[in-house]
Parts: sequence; C-alpha cells; structure tokens
Amino acid sequence: MLKTVETVKNAPVERLLKLWAKRYTLDFSRVSLDKYVHTSLVATASPEGRAFTSARLTKNLLDINCQMGCIQAKSFYSYIPNIVDLNEARLITQFAFRVYKKTLEFYEKNSLQAHLSTTEIFESNNIVTFGMAEITELAYLLEPVLLLFQEQHIISKDWRSLGFMTTQINFTNQLILKKLTSTEKILLTPYLKFVEEQVAMPWQQVCASATKYEVDSPEFKLVEQMMLATPEIAESIYRQLVDLLPNHYSRRGELTNPSIKHSCLRDLNMFQAYLWLCFLEKSMESIERELLPLCVMVVKGVGIKWEMTEKWCQLLVDEISSHLNAEQKMLLWPYLQEMQQLFLRERSRLGYKEELAGGVV
Repeated sequence: MLKTVETVKNAPVERLLKLWAKRYTLDFSRVSLDKYVHTSLVATASPEGRAFTSARLTKNLLDINCQMGCIQAKSFYSYIPNIVDLNEARLITQFAFRVYKKTLEFYEKNSLQAHLSTTEIFESNNIVTFGMAEITELAYLLEPVLLLFQEQHIISKDWRSLGFMTTQINFTNQLILKKLTSTEKILLTPYLKFVEEQVAMPWQQVCASATKYEVDSPEFKLVEQMMLATPEIAESIYRQLVDLLPNHYSRRGELTNPSIKHSCLRDLNMFQAYLWLCFLEKSMESIERELLPLCVMVVKGVGIKWEMTEKWCQLLVDEISSHLNAEQKMLLWPYLQEMQQLFLRERSRLGYKEELAGGVV
C-alpha cells in the first residue's frame, strides 16, 4: 500500500535510491539493434518524439485504455458481487487517467536522447531510465494522484476492491503497450513498470528507512546487497515454481502463461521489498498489516491453492538464505521465520485448507 514518504537524503538513502532507479532499465531484447533501429530510437527519444507519443496517448488512447483496464479488472473479480458499481468505475477511471497523464508529462520532459546518441547501445543493454534525482521527482509527482487513486479503491463499497487496483494498472499497462511502436515500447515500458510497482511495492519506504543506518552497518550492507539481487532471486524462484508445480492452474491460467509470469515476478519482488522494509524498521508490522491482508483479499479471485503458497514462502526463504553469509543469516532469520509463521497463522485463522494467495494479481 502506498504511503506518504519523506525521504531525508544521506549516504545510505542515496545508495538505495540508486539501486531503486536501477530497476528501470531500457529493454532491447525484443529488437535487433541495427543502425535503423538506433536512428529511430534517438528520434523517438527526442523532445519532439516524446511529445508526439504523449499527445497521441493522451488524446486518443489513455481514456479508452483506462476504461478497458477497469472493465477487464472488474470482469476478473466478477466472483465478488458488485465489487465496483458503474459510478465507482467511472471515478476510478478518472483517477487512473490522472496517474497516466502525470506519468506522460514526466516522460515528455525526461529525455534520454543525448544519452542514447552517445552510448554504445549495441554493446550495452543496461541503460538506466532514471537517475537518483529523477526517480525521487517522479515518485513525489505521482504521490498525490496515486494516493487519491488508492483512496477511491479503499472507500469502495467492497473493501476487497483494493486488490482490484493493482489488477487495473496491470491490464491498463498491457493495453497501452499494444498501441506503441517498438521504439516507443522500449522508452515507455520503464515508466509503466514504475507506476505498477509504485502502487504495490514499498521501495521508496525501504530507501527512506535506511536513514537510521550507517553505510558500514551490517543491516545496511545486507539490504544493499539484497536489493541488487532482488530481480535475480525472483527469476530463480519463478523457475523453481514452474518445475515443482507443472500442473498448477489459477483463474488466469498456467504458471508459464506470460501474464502469470509477469504477476509472479512482480509479487516475488514485492515480497522481498516488504521483507527489507520490515528488516530496516525492525518490525513485521508492514507485512502483517499490509502485505498479508492484500494477499488474503484476492485469494478466491486468483484461485491459488495452499501448496503454491507453501512452496512460494519456502523457496523465498531458501533462495534469500543462499545469498547470505553466516552472520547475515543470523540477522535476517527471525524475519524470514516470522514471515512464514504469519501466513501459516492466517491460514489457520481463516480455516483455509487449500486456499491462500501467494501474491496479488
């Protein structure tokens, strides 16, 4: 859940902010980087190119895509009677439109043209979209509209519709991407990823929580090391889940379905973000009061059985532990253990025999 965060910048905070920004790199894996593509990429990244993309989306696509994203999410959660009525859907669409409009305004002015012109992109596929200043600016720019968007979901007639928020963003992002050219996709995908992660992952809170630590403290070193490894850990766990649960099937399909893979990787990243936040805050409150209830909210909609959750948590513990030395394991073990226990206790409290969500959709 998104919260207002005041970031006091010192050395530890700035180092984590850089790692947070590093999550949003340009992905060239789906194009062949010849001279034509490079020329097209530089043109699309120019002020004129970004203004054209922004204007086209704002005028012709965004409102429709936000509405369609809302409709698709509502349809997905149709097992909940009247989860969002028509008036609520209209308001939610309006707030979603504001989120994307603000994002496009930032995209328009945050040009990478000079960097793309001078960087040997044929040899590098790791160009970071945001610097430390840019990611902080974008987070603060979006914070008011995202909080209003979140509030609209919270005050919905059905409290479970909060889980609908991430789903709507996910569906809307996919609809927008379908309307982009290949070079527009390369440049805009990190921004859409940022919006989706910002409503689900407390990375900004993790960075802000580092202000209480010294850069040479064992706690800070552990989190810095593990933030860098977070995507790799998520990928590894996802591959293991596919191997261990070849017949797993939820409302959205098999684990190998591209949209399911996207959601699994996002949620595995989210679990890790919450774990590092709890570790730096020396409290499990964020997982207990935010992550766990959100998982429970969408359990029936996702249709994930307990077997998946059990393996999810255990693999997360094992994979994280494999990246730590003996001293770090001793520091983190109480938090890993308590995370597992929280989900086990919630399962027992709710009387689930087969159902508890491993993540959100």
